[in-house]
Amino acid sequence: MAYFFLAMSMALVGSYVALSKPLVVALPVFLLAWLRFGIGGLAMAHWLKRPPHEAPMAPATRRLLFLESFLGNFLFSICMLFGVSMTSAVSAGVIMAAIPAVVALMSWAFLKERIGLRVWSAVACSALGIGLLALSKSELSAQVIQGPEADLAHKQALWGNLLVFCAVVCEAAYAVIGKKLTGALSPKRITALINLWGFLLMTPLGLYAAWHFDFASVGAPSWVLLVFYALAASVWTVWLWMTGLKTVPAARAGVFTVMLPISAALVGVFILHEPLGGVQLLAFSIALLGVVLATLPTRRMFTPVA
Repeated sequence: MAYFFLAMSMALVGSYVALSKPLVVALPVFLLAWLRFGIGGLAMAHWLKRPPHEAPMAPATRRLLFLESFLGNFLFSICMLFGVSMTSAVSAGVIMAAIPAVVALMSWAFLKERIGLRVWSAVACSALGIGLLALSKSELSAQVIQGPEADLAHKQALWGNLLVFCAVVCEAAYAVIGKKLTGALSPKRITALINLWGFLLMTPLGLYAAWHFDFASVGAPSWVLLVFYALAASVWTVWLWMTGLKTVPAARAGVFTVMLPISAALVGVFILHEPLGGVQLLAFSIALLGVVLATLPTRRMFTPVA
């Protein structure tokens, strides 16, 4: 069940990222993020209260909560949005394939988790599969990319790639810090508290974006999609991820981030009607092989009872 929760969390992230494209057109980025945290906070305000069986938060736990929200919610969104705008989608996809490897390294460095050969093999499959997927997508879109966009990518690719890699580090830190938080707080309370921090951090930028924005220009379908986006991004995905992390090592859980770009691509194929070629199918197969390697039960040795 923990593996299922982790996979569903990342698959849901990929799906709402793909389906939120109309929202980026209808709303400014900072206003969109601010409304997301606000709607999510209203939906789970009752999760903020400390359960009777839960000990009061230590100062170290409070600091981790802030870092979890600052890195995983606030800074990740800014780095990714601006990074993708400055580099090509191909480069961003290849760099994002490094998330499982960065999670494994940070888990080894900060959580002292042992990284076995099978997990490293799963990380390699994830990186290879998503890298291959990104390259195949570039071939499919090469005919529609025109000079100005290509010229912009050449001029700003270095800074854009750096920002995307910063987003990768933020996402990896989110997975590692979340593992430490699950030992002190329930998944529901973690979800509500980091969303509250995200709302506070985004409020100045959100208010600035809302100051001169014409809310009447947003149609009813966009508002419905905004509610889905807010609940998926702030409530469902975080709760699923934190619930899975309670029983799965962070390094192994990081392999499931491969589901993010896979689900985004599948939404593009089946909902946005983008083409799916043989190279993309091969990429999916390799990436999913990594998930299988990470989730197969480990053979245990039992000592016979005399």
